[in-house]
Amino acid sequence: MDFIREQLIRYGASTELAGLLSSWILVVLIAGLGIVANGVAKKVVHGVVARFVKRNRFKWDDMLLERKVFQKLSHIVPVLIIYYFSPLFPSHQALLEKAAFCYFTIVGIVVLNACLNAADDIYRTYEVSKLKPIKGYIQVVKMFIFLVGAVAVIATLIGQSPIILLSGLGALSAVLMLIFKDSILGLVAGVQLASNDMVRVGDWIEMPKYDADGDVIDISLNTVKVRNFDMTITTIPSYALISDSFRNWRGMQASGGRRIKRSITIDASSIAFCSPEMIERFRSIHFLTEYVTERQRDIEAYNAERRVDTTVRANGRQMTNIGVFRAYVLHYLQQHPNIHQEMTLLVRQLAPGEYGLPLEIYAFTNTTAWASYETIQADIFDHVFAVAPEFGLRVFQNPTGYDLQQAGRSEARREGQVGVG
Repeated sequence: MDFIREQLIRYGASTELAGLLSSWILVVLIAGLGIVANGVAKKVVHGVVARFVKRNRFKWDDMLLERKVFQKLSHIVPVLIIYYFSPLFPSHQALLEKAAFCYFTIVGIVVLNACLNAADDIYRTYEVSKLKPIKGYIQVVKMFIFLVGAVAVIATLIGQSPIILLSGLGALSAVLMLIFKDSILGLVAGVQLASNDMVRVGDWIEMPKYDADGDVIDISLNTVKVRNFDMTITTIPSYALISDSFRNWRGMQASGGRRIKRSITIDASSIAFCSPEMIERFRSIHFLTEYVTERQRDIEAYNAERRVDTTVRANGRQMTNIGVFRAYVLHYLQQHPNIHQEMTLLVRQLAPGEYGLPLEIYAFTNTTAWASYETIQADIFDHVFAVAPEFGLRVFQNPTGYDLQQAGRSEARREGQVGVG
């Protein structure tokens, strides 16, 4: 600085002007040196460090590079230049050192934030991350780092010890708890969700209260994000998964089978005993040959043993079309290639009602994929609806316009025949 001032005086500048100009020139030179040093540091990061990171066999340093940890670390160079050149300005040395320290603290916070983000990215590459996400804990650490950094910067600027500021925070604890209420609740919820393994990234959850029905894509300190099947995103507070109920379909997905629980309603007036002709026709059906033969043998033996008068069909035991149909559907499902044979498989009657007799299929597919499941279920019921008339059964439905039209035509035809007669 003295050298610059002497040179300015030598060129005719006054002492006061030379002192002022020398200070500004030195400031510009230091700033320029800092900018150049920062640029050189970034070039080194992009050139040497980036090349080394991409060529080695480790993957974790790639995450550090993607999060620009090394690039943000290069901002420390201008801080060091300002700090070590501050003695050139004796009257402003203390202020420059404080500014350098504050800048260094801010850079350190930014670098630590990037490192924590990279740590989360590295952790996500492991399968355990789906079981035990750590994003919520990382956010807690970030909040602590930001709080400590803010206290350090403020204490430096006002020239007080950080302990004094921290002691003053005790009086503001109630206010802080109110401000960070959601974060505290989210932290507690995150610990409970992780320890009890209640939800993971990738789980299909259903929570009607929040209109959520889809896959979990992110679990953070305060929120859980769910991508619904209509591709919308629902954000649920983390603590809501603890305080409210929700359905997790992970068990179904892990089992390898998805449940079919659907019924068709049989018109009760179409249910009847099987005639000998019907029994012979049913015997020719591939799935029923063995069943009908054994069933008929058992019934005949039972009736013969008790000397039942079979001329009255209400006596003894008889096969019914609904019973044979139920056996047919069960054998059909047992032979179906897309039905899980090691899980529950039932074809059962439900309580009859005003619409007829419900016949329910309770089975599991051997896939959990939604589209495949719906296709398998539709194919099964296509067949069941189509084959029911082969057993003399009618599937119940309320009369449609077509039914009323056909009834009107039949009535008109009958009246015409009566008139002719």
